[in-house]
Amino acid sequence: MRKIQLLFVAALACCVTSGKIYSQDALSESEPIVVTATRLDIPADESPATVSVVTPDFFEEHQTQRVADALREVPGLSVVQTGPPGQLTSVFTRGLRSEHTQVLIDGIPINQGLQGAFNFADLTIDDIDHIEVVRGPQSTLYGPRALAGAIQIFTRRGSGEPSASWGFEGGSFNTTREFLESNGQLRDFDYSLGASRFDSDFERPNNEYRNTSSIANVGWSPDERLRISSLFMYSVADTGNPNSIFDPRPFDNFLTERWLIGPHLEFTPIEWWDHKLIFSYDHERQINNPNEDGFVGPTRAVFERTQLDYQNDVRATSWLTLTSGFFYSRVNAGEERPFVSQQFGPQPTFVSDHTVETAGFAQASITPFAGLNFVAGGRYDHFNQFGDVWTYRIAGSYTYRPSGTTIHSSVATGFSPPSSQDKIFGNNFALEPEHDFGWDAGVTQRLWGNRVTLGATYFHNDLSNLIGFNGLFDTLNLGAARTHGVELELQTRPVRDLTLIGTYTYLDAEKTSSADVGAPEGSRLPRRPRNEVYGSVSYLWFKKLRTTAEAKWVNAREEINPNFFGPNFDIEDYSFINFAAEYDVNPHLTIFARIDNLTDEQYSEVFGFPALGRAFYGGAKVHF
Repeated sequence: MRKIQLLFVAALACCVTSGKIYSQDALSESEPIVVTATRLDIPADESPATVSVVTPDFFEEHQTQRVADALREVPGLSVVQTGPPGQLTSVFTRGLRSEHTQVLIDGIPINQGLQGAFNFADLTIDDIDHIEVVRGPQSTLYGPRALAGAIQIFTRRGSGEPSASWGFEGGSFNTTREFLESNGQLRDFDYSLGASRFDSDFERPNNEYRNTSSIANVGWSPDERLRISSLFMYSVADTGNPNSIFDPRPFDNFLTERWLIGPHLEFTPIEWWDHKLIFSYDHERQINNPNEDGFVGPTRAVFERTQLDYQNDVRATSWLTLTSGFFYSRVNAGEERPFVSQQFGPQPTFVSDHTVETAGFAQASITPFAGLNFVAGGRYDHFNQFGDVWTYRIAGSYTYRPSGTTIHSSVATGFSPPSSQDKIFGNNFALEPEHDFGWDAGVTQRLWGNRVTLGATYFHNDLSNLIGFNGLFDTLNLGAARTHGVELELQTRPVRDLTLIGTYTYLDAEKTSSADVGAPEGSRLPRRPRNEVYGSVSYLWFKKLRTTAEAKWVNAREEINPNFFGPNFDIEDYSFINFAAEYDVNPHLTIFARIDNLTDEQYSEVFGFPALGRAFYGGAKVHF
């Protein structure tokens, strides 16, 4: 197996390419339009930030069900799952913590209020059109949690005659899944919706997972200058928590219910002046009952958030666009603490946190001549608890179209405020935000009429004021850290129906302060692999049969010592191979099958929480 892994790394190192995934309809085509990098619609090859786009073609070819699995191919991202699907799933961007990446859906920040991170465990690809991943500090554009970057998920917008598809699948571990999608346009109204139900028992006792998800995007456009729409989301997940193999829990159970509503207004009163207004309200409740940790007992947590985001774009001249706006957020979060001692009189067992944020931002986008894009901006955030934060970002790119070469670079600051969980668990409501100074520089080369795209980026982050534990269950601003590395990307279509993708990430992430007793100075940050390699090949046979194979190799990484005070320890590297096939029987019926973990690799992304072994699935989809 070791030789196979080394050959795999060597092969991909020879053909490292772009994480941008393109349609199969043409050998060469124009760059996709991206929004997240600047809050403006620009071609991806003019982006001043390092950006990757994952499109529906990727979802279809790889039979992707969850957003987290689609992100495994993006360089610079480490996806870490605590066991099988449904368990805690975190994404680390460029070695920074999971709460340092802002996750948005249709422009709405959806990081959860308690931890501050987004748990990707239950987020399916139902009704998802594409995903944009922007790496590097983005706090100037997206505020808190965008310390390391931003992942924005875009839902479909209905168009054309109404259509629908329904499908089902089943397979290993008593797994079943049913899904429904529909979209279309009726005069001035458009809609798209998706829903799915997933059930599985998985391998270990008390490892069952039940997830129901639904999402809809509906809109009204009386003319080309105005669109009023709204996003609706609902999900409920019921998960058995078997815990680690060293401390199994046969009855522990966790339920999470979320819903979100997000009205949007897009208005262009004058050709050169755009307005966007988003109002959102989301609510989440979590119940851990029974909870067999032997310490806390049954618990519950609740969280509600109201947000308002306004943006206006003024195209002052053909070469200057001014973007400005304001942001408001109110979060109420709380969790039960039944372990609080009552020895000295009645003490509250439910502790809450109330956070209010107001912000204003401005950005200038300058394109003095074709191919050059320069942006500079700043943001001011005010919080009710710790005061003011100022961030800035300067970035630029230049594309020389005759050679297909793009160079890009950025320098920016970012911040991440203490989460409600940090404040509640450590009983410290005076925590200060974490800060980052980051920069990157890279080059992208397109060859052979855009059939081949190669990219390389170097990045560096200096973090300070990091929040950690002092060993006495107190949360404090303790440490500092540094991350730097290289991201390599490749995408090629040598012939019409063949697509090859390869990505490689080198990451060096270490503590640079000894203040945090849980992580001595010079130690690597836990669960951040030094090397990650991904590759996939997809081919359409006879315009009917699509086969796709993907593989990933993840280098050894350090894990947190369960004794807390001891040094971290290494866990071994791992690799896996997945294979998928689908066949179009006719325009109305598609059958599909896949094998996950083809070689039955025995591995854990988190020590003590084994991933699934070899699994077989198959199903069909009917198109109306």
